[in-house]
Amino acid sequence: MAIMIPRRGALLLGAAALSMPAIRTAQAQQTFEWVAGSVGGGWYTMAAGLSSLIGEENPNIRIRVVPGGGLANSTRVNNGQSQLGWGIDAFTAAAARGEEPYRAKHENLRSLGSGYSPTEHNLVRAVTSGGPEGMREILTQRGLKIACPQRSSTDEMTLQRILRFLGTSPDKIRSEGGRYLNGSYADIGAAYADGQVDYLYAALAKPAALLTEIGQGRRASQLVGFPDDVRKHLSDTYAYAEGVLPAGTYPQLQSADLKVTTMDSVILVHESVPDEVAYGITRTLIKNRGTRLTQIHASMGAFDPAVAWKYNGVPLHPGAARAFREAGAMPA
Repeated sequence: MAIMIPRRGALLLGAAALSMPAIRTAQAQQTFEWVAGSVGGGWYTMAAGLSSLIGEENPNIRIRVVPGGGLANSTRVNNGQSQLGWGIDAFTAAAARGEEPYRAKHENLRSLGSGYSPTEHNLVRAVTSGGPEGMREILTQRGLKIACPQRSSTDEMTLQRILRFLGTSPDKIRSEGGRYLNGSYADIGAAYADGQVDYLYAALAKPAALLTEIGQGRRASQLVGFPDDVRKHLSDTYAYAEGVLPAGTYPQLQSADLKVTTMDSVILVHESVPDEVAYGITRTLIKNRGTRLTQIHASMGAFDPAVAWKYNGVPLHPGAARAFREAGAMPA
């Protein structure tokens, strides 16, 4: 190394000077925690991909991704346990207002916009089970055996809301000899593949690895559409959106368009995140919209900066607002 060649004091000084920028960069680097979803799910995959992309373009920002869930993430970020996190539009708005399922107003939440990953709710049935084919009939049958993600997820909360609307519940399912199984995406996928349950409910952005694997598995399966009254109830009561899962999204699981309930992803940050950090992250996402984000996850192809900043469930972080304005997506 040059610093070990004692030929001239000037050479030593020059070597030290060359090393100084690297030292300053290392000292200035900040580490932030991003709470995502279950390992193996779309949120975790997207957060991991985005953390790498953000780090490439912002050497001063390091992001560590940890597992989480749609319901708990808002509280975790609000309390400063994680500085960033994925949230769901309708649930984040409820957290800010302190409404069900939250008990207090989450006043420390800010966002970097929404529309990053539209997410469909999916109900899968085993064709060979010989049971009913419609959602209402499936969820109200005696002896129902169904799996869904853990209790801290928006998937499970939504399923409970549907069950309540249909006059049933997890407790009723169990009391009638059925099974209501909770677990990670990997766990419920394995339980379904092994025949421990005949139905699976999950909210996942397309194309979801879990559903693709089920479609390619040995057990003949089919996606089930949402009845109009269920979709309307979720929309009117809880601010979900109504959407369509296009035919061919999962060729082995559907032969036509399916009406489904949808929601969208929000990037949440604690209000204390520095403006420059929020600006750098948002600027990177805007710059790489399209092909690069789609390479991380196909659902991210829907991200539109001109729409993303308009989410009003929680205030837009000032740093994010600056990035949207500079990109021409948001009025000055």
